[in-house]
Amino acid sequence: MRRFFYIIPLLLLFTSCGEYNKVLKSRDVDYKFDFAKRAFEARKFNQAYTVLETIYTPLRGGPKGEEALYLLGMAYFEDKDYVNSSLYLKTYYSRYPRGKYAELARFYAGYGNYLDSPDPQLDQTQTLKAIEELQGFLEYFPDSDKVSIAQNAIFEMQDKLTLKELQNAQLYYNLGNFMGNNYESAVITAQNALKNYPYSKYRENFELLILKAKYQEARLSVSEKQADRYRDVIDEYYSFTNAYPDSKNRKEADNIYEIARKHVQE
Repeated sequence: MRRFFYIIPLLLLFTSCGEYNKVLKSRDVDYKFDFAKRAFEARKFNQAYTVLETIYTPLRGGPKGEEALYLLGMAYFEDKDYVNSSLYLKTYYSRYPRGKYAELARFYAGYGNYLDSPDPQLDQTQTLKAIEELQGFLEYFPDSDKVSIAQNAIFEMQDKLTLKELQNAQLYYNLGNFMGNNYESAVITAQNALKNYPYSKYRENFELLILKAKYQEARLSVSEKQADRYRDVIDEYYSFTNAYPDSKNRKEADNIYEIARKHVQE
């Protein structure tokens, strides 16, 4: 009896593989479409998108063309091939802007790019694409039940972009005066990040880095420029401590202020 239960799954496997091979050789577009839908429902996404790739163009203009293109994008999405998924889902909502699946296509086109977004230290082209796609989704479907998911994904990716800018600014700071004034570059990078992402959770880190970089600039300046630059440091200190009076970095900021104040009084 136990052998019988082992045989059934094997028969089903061989039957499925046999039909798949038959479908690949078939010229019957409707038969292929029916098989692709069944493969998708059975979570055989590789089979689904392989077959759909061969029929979504011939089906274009017919009643099944819209669904075939959407299923093609979603089969790649479920198989975690987010590059191809986004490509076909964008094709879908461009071709059928008011289509049955337009809302989901826009969402998953962006969400797939979000899932494919790399670590902060790597190139963030994919992250920027994801934000653009999801912002487009929010614009077109502000009442969707997926709005909160899209918004949270955007916030997370913006934090990732901000962290990358913080790492860049910190790198400039660490380079110091090596082959130029990298402290100034650290300040500019940090200030631009604050303008682009004013509500970032890294805002305090940027402002502290600006204070420290300006202090280093003042400390290493020629004597005739030091007084003005130390006054700028003091202004940054007050800006920082007013914004973060209980900062864990308050002691470091206070030490910078005391040194700057002495130089201004001299």
